[in-house]
Amino acid sequence: MERFHSLKEKLNVYKNWPLVYMFKFIVPAEIEKIAMVEALFNQDATIYRKESKTGKFVSITAKQQMDNSDQIISIYKKAYSIERIVAL
Repeated sequence: MERFHSLKEKLNVYKNWPLVYMFKFIVPAEIEKIAMVEALFNQDATIYRKESKTGKFVSITAKQQMDNSDQIISIYKKAYSIERIVAL
C-alpha cells in the first residue's frame, strides 16, 4: 500500500534505532475491538485508554520500543485488519 511506503520512508529518516514509538488508534467501545488493538503490542508496551464523551469510541495510545521501521509498519498492517479502526 502506498500509505505504508510513504510512512516507511519518513520513519527511515531516523537513524537512532531502537526508539519508543507512539501509536494512536480509535475504535468502537467494544471489548473485543479494544482487546484486539491491545494484543498488537507486547507486554512491555505502555497503553492508555480514553473513552469518548458519548462513550461510543475509545482512543488507545500505545508506546512501545521499536527496533526498525518494519516493526512499526507490521503493527499498522495488523491494525488495519480490525474493523472500523482509525489510526491517527
